[in-house]
Amino acid sequence: MSLMSLTAVELGKEIKAKQVTVVEATKAAIAQIKANDKELNCFVTINEEAALIRAEEVQKLIDDGILTGPLAGVPVAIKDNMCTKGILTTCSSKILGDFKPIYSAQAVINLEQAGAVIIGKTNMDEFAMGSTTETSFFGATKNPWNTAHVPGGSSGGSAAAVAAEECSYALGSDTGGSIRQPSSFCGVTGMKPTYGTISRYGLIAYGSSLDQIGPIAKDVTDCATILETIASYDTKDSTSVKREEYNFTSALVDDVKGLKIGIPRDYLTEGLDPEVKIAILNAAKALEAKGAIVEEFDLSLVQYAIPAYYIIASAEASSNLARFDGVKFGFRAKDFDGLHSMYKKTRSQGFGAEVKRRIMLGSFVLSSGYYDAYYIKALKTKALIKKAFDKAFEKYDVILGPTAPTTAPKLGDSLSDPIKMYLGDIYTISVNLAGLPGISVPCGNDSKGLPIGLQLIGDCFEEKKIIRAAYAFEQTKKYDRCNIAKSRD
Repeated sequence: MSLMSLTAVELGKEIKAKQVTVVEATKAAIAQIKANDKELNCFVTINEEAALIRAEEVQKLIDDGILTGPLAGVPVAIKDNMCTKGILTTCSSKILGDFKPIYSAQAVINLEQAGAVIIGKTNMDEFAMGSTTETSFFGATKNPWNTAHVPGGSSGGSAAAVAAEECSYALGSDTGGSIRQPSSFCGVTGMKPTYGTISRYGLIAYGSSLDQIGPIAKDVTDCATILETIASYDTKDSTSVKREEYNFTSALVDDVKGLKIGIPRDYLTEGLDPEVKIAILNAAKALEAKGAIVEEFDLSLVQYAIPAYYIIASAEASSNLARFDGVKFGFRAKDFDGLHSMYKKTRSQGFGAEVKRRIMLGSFVLSSGYYDAYYIKALKTKALIKKAFDKAFEKYDVILGPTAPTTAPKLGDSLSDPIKMYLGDIYTISVNLAGLPGISVPCGNDSKGLPIGLQLIGDCFEEKKIIRAAYAFEQTKKYDRCNIAKSRD
């Protein structure tokens, strides 16, 4: 088996025990990328030379006893919307095609302080706008389980890279399910923590009130360990929350006795693929067999989540993306006549169709005469959705449901119908609107062999409960590797 088939924590232990060097682990990741990535297109930038130099530095720090953490020396991939000092950061957009930041995102700094080796930046939907990683200027990423299918999005490059064992783990960002949904489609584990737990400093914003960085890895242990490493209070981020403690790995116990789990009936109605429904209900039975109390309930307001989300996210995007105008950094159009002409041509040529669609939608709902009718109404709906979750969490510790209504669609299917793509976020976006933590864990495969994801949602700052439930469920099944990963054994 390849070194990349180990989980991040397992590889960290091998490095610490001197069974393998950091350079060997880094070379193994780069070799896997070179073998697979022409077909999969998981990476926008491969940081080979710098990663090998960094690997030698980290090895010395480990040998000297300075770096002792569980992730020291383990190769990681970073989604391409997080600033990395001196490394190309494009948001998979033409408009930032040559942008090299002069600073790193706080989450990246936290990883580097723990001894991580950054091997590259992963492909994504342009400016994180999309659910398939097909809107990238650099071309679509393919699903390693079946390359005719999408990997999900917008963190599709990160999820596909982990599934294809091109890195030990990756960072993604989640605005409306962009960590959990691709994790579901690629058969890996992905977690979105409570809003404010991880600093957004250095994350290129899409929807500022919704965006949150999180881990994508092979299992729950890795996710809890990574979360513990990157979570921190940061004065540079005004939405950062100072938490009492960050010991997420203490929740890794195989015990759900007495844990109250609610399944929203609204999540099991029309639009849900029958094979996905069976897998989710079987997962609930597995947790019930371990002593959890499982029952169905009415969550309500689910049908309003998508319109509320797309109004709020697009409004914030239209504001956030105004800075990309050809003046300060990034792409600038040629042959323009005056300042306004430069703005128009730069943004017309620099942004892709989906980004333009959302900027226009956002500008419309914020415009005079429509602000109250759409944007304010969406904010009120967001508050009602949070209230519905608050009521549910008075009775339940964890909410269980599907991560996505189907398994991964074929390439091109969703892109030709944006509304269909938006509806694919039905089970994930409420979590962002309410600022809650959520995790997606693999719970089976459909008849085509494509992975199915189980989503567990917790109340604000209750990551430990969903980690505990996810870990207990994970013990009931073996991690399934895709054929591309197995072919390297």
